[in-house]
Amino acid sequence: MDANQSPAALLPAVELETGPSPGLAVIWLHGLGADGHDFEPVVDALNLDGLPAIRFVFPHAPMRAVTINGGYVMRAWYDIVSSDFSQRREDPQGVRESALQVEALLARENLRGIADDRIILAGFSQGGAIALHTGLRHPRALAGILALSTYLPLADSLDGEEHEAAREVPIFMAHGHDDTVIPYDFGRQSGEFLLKRGLKLDWHGYAAGHTVCAAELQDIETWLRAVFTQIVTEGHQ
Repeated sequence: MDANQSPAALLPAVELETGPSPGLAVIWLHGLGADGHDFEPVVDALNLDGLPAIRFVFPHAPMRAVTINGGYVMRAWYDIVSSDFSQRREDPQGVRESALQVEALLARENLRGIADDRIILAGFSQGGAIALHTGLRHPRALAGILALSTYLPLADSLDGEEHEAAREVPIFMAHGHDDTVIPYDFGRQSGEFLLKRGLKLDWHGYAAGHTVCAAELQDIETWLRAVFTQIVTEGHQ
């Protein structure tokens, strides 16, 4: 967290642990209008046998008015001010506020004994956008960034804000070809943008809509297992 930024209030969250005294963590951010319970089932759906205990943290986004939904108040990581994908859709202030709240969750895991390089920051749709935004600016390398059915917000500010540590972070991005909420091509543009910057991006496309399909879940499991296995192996050397 930047020294000039004030600490954010800790968001309420659902927590699940795959075993006692976890030394690894996944902070997983939900999409627009959902809450932290939305991705709870993913813990049982993933085969994590053989890995050390993992703490999954599923925070609830703040309640806020969302312009494209007629100002209706719902859980959202930021306001969406336009349905036009040719221009900026996200409210910059909301994005940065949510990034501070995610930084506070990362700091809490540090206090509980889990270092940044043992934490994966994950998210779906709006949550994935915040995972990308926060993870690329975080001052220390995370274990990985998992960004599903999403795009990179505030891309034009990344030049002056991306941290050098981000170049060591594996990034998994996935998108459904039939996504009618965030078009595949829009997400793919963000992926290509990150690849051109030399980041360690692994891109996946699926015959699916705005959801996480079975094939995608299998690839997430394979990636997550590979990331954490490498961390554990290096820790024992």
